[in-house]
Amino acid sequence: MAGLFTELSVAGRRALETRRRLRAGQLDPTPDIPGFRQAFQTLLDRAPPGLIADARWMPLPANAPPWVDSGLQLNPGDAVSWFICGRTWASKALDIWVPPSVQVWGRIGQNGDLISATRDSHSITADIDGTLQFGNYFPNDWADRQGRTTKPDRVYRALKGELLILVLRWTGDALTGLRQLQSLGEVDGDVDGRLASEIERLQQGQTHPTGWSPLWHVGNNEIYRDGQGPEGEPAICCHTHGDVGILQRDVDFALTADTRLDWRWIIHSLPSSIREDAVPSHDYLSIAVEFDNGMDITYYWSSVLPTGTGYICPLPNWKHREYHVVVRSGTAGLGEWLDESRPLHDDYQRYMAGRMSGTDNHQPKRIVRIWLIANSVFQRGSGDCRYAGIRLSNTGGASLTVL
Repeated sequence: MAGLFTELSVAGRRALETRRRLRAGQLDPTPDIPGFRQAFQTLLDRAPPGLIADARWMPLPANAPPWVDSGLQLNPGDAVSWFICGRTWASKALDIWVPPSVQVWGRIGQNGDLISATRDSHSITADIDGTLQFGNYFPNDWADRQGRTTKPDRVYRALKGELLILVLRWTGDALTGLRQLQSLGEVDGDVDGRLASEIERLQQGQTHPTGWSPLWHVGNNEIYRDGQGPEGEPAICCHTHGDVGILQRDVDFALTADTRLDWRWIIHSLPSSIREDAVPSHDYLSIAVEFDNGMDITYYWSSVLPTGTGYICPLPNWKHREYHVVVRSGTAGLGEWLDESRPLHDDYQRYMAGRMSGTDNHQPKRIVRIWLIANSVFQRGSGDCRYAGIRLSNTGGASLTVL
């Protein structure tokens, strides 16, 4: 029952905070869907012939299971951009909602690969034939890269909200089309900065460090970038604000009785000020190890939970495979580079062995991936840190530098 009491306690605190912020006028403004449509339609009406091959408005209810067909037929080489306005509510009383950048995924045809966005806009060049389709993600998860889900459609019934998607198929490439459309405005030629944002995204390209990749079923993100450590060594910068992202690097290292994970980090700000072991407050920054049995253990800095605290992930889609361990707590040490070292075999035996319900929970023999995790989607706070000196080793002399 401790888990239920924790959830209720955190939910109650979130509800009180939501009411306080509502009275103070501090809640995020409700997206103006009619204004979004009117402003974009004004630009579209002024677009010269030959710029846009097709423009479509597509409503997407928050409780609609994937997939919803836009009716827009694409051929290989077609350039498309889309813009989304709206919000998906998990709980208005707790002020928990999911932004379009996290919630709405795309694909081409029934067998096309998943397309995830990092902002409330995205652009692609089609590589196969098929109609462009959109699907709600939360609270489900993807079973494969073609968008089949792990849970039945009824999980979407509790969601509230509405999304409106504008889909543009360009006659040329997306970047050129966006720039030309932006030039049509009387002032800055934009709709709440959405065109400029998508132009910026296309120009910057991929942001995550070479050798690392986003976890495919969580989606792309712009959270991680190359950086430097305190002595100028390679580091990974992490900044999260109202989003979620997992970065992975494949490794192959034997898990023995003395295997250790070492790393350095500096955390400037934590994304949660309350305990993180409940769904409404599960925002955190961490480094994780994935084993060859599909389980992972993730080490994080808690705002309030005592060092050494361990618990199974509270998220329904993750409770069968992920375990959280608090390695630091509170505000002491924030803003300082700190060295960490964990005995992976001992930690697995202490925290995970016999406690996880995964379908492949045999004793692990190898480490297959290192993860960096950042989540701030529930409370929409900010988290900022850097990682350096990530290394696997054992006393027999084997070692692997990961970063």
